[in-house]
Amino acid sequence: MSQAILQAVQQAHLKSDLPRLAIGDTVDVHTRIIEGSKERIQVFTGVIIAMGGSGLEQTVTVRRIVANEGVERIFPIHSPRIARFEVKRHGHVRRAKLYYLRDRVGKKRRLGDQRRKTSKHPGSGREEAATGGADVEQSMADAVSPDHAQAAEQGDTPVQDEVGREGKK
Repeated sequence: MSQAILQAVQQAHLKSDLPRLAIGDTVDVHTRIIEGSKERIQVFTGVIIAMGGSGLEQTVTVRRIVANEGVERIFPIHSPRIARFEVKRHGHVRRAKLYYLRDRVGKKRRLGDQRRKTSKHPGSGREEAATGGADVEQSMADAVSPDHAQAAEQGDTPVQDEVGREGKK
């Protein structure tokens, strides 16, 4: 009973306008800073190296380099002090925690950019669904050698035997 009440109270304070955050993303965290009676927004730009918690207690650890020193801050995602998260780029990572970046120096510290992968298997529905398969057919036609293209124009289709030698049907 008390767990249901606790969830209801927490549900009211969860932010709904959050972007999809993932480990390895480079983000701008806009933090509200209150100095006396004035309020300003300060931006902390860095790479998400860890995520933890769930619900209202969910946090992200963001790391950046300032004057050749690593600075890490842990931000509660649903805190009212956080104005917004802005994802700058998505990094390609294969780990849940990127603590190994602490030991890296220079260009080794960079993460690869996550790119949309094209489908190697036609019909899998990833990229082909958006293009209708026309790009795959065109790239296949472009990849055919001149001999194959000439034989196709004459109506002869080249065939390979078990050894890999080409012949005509």
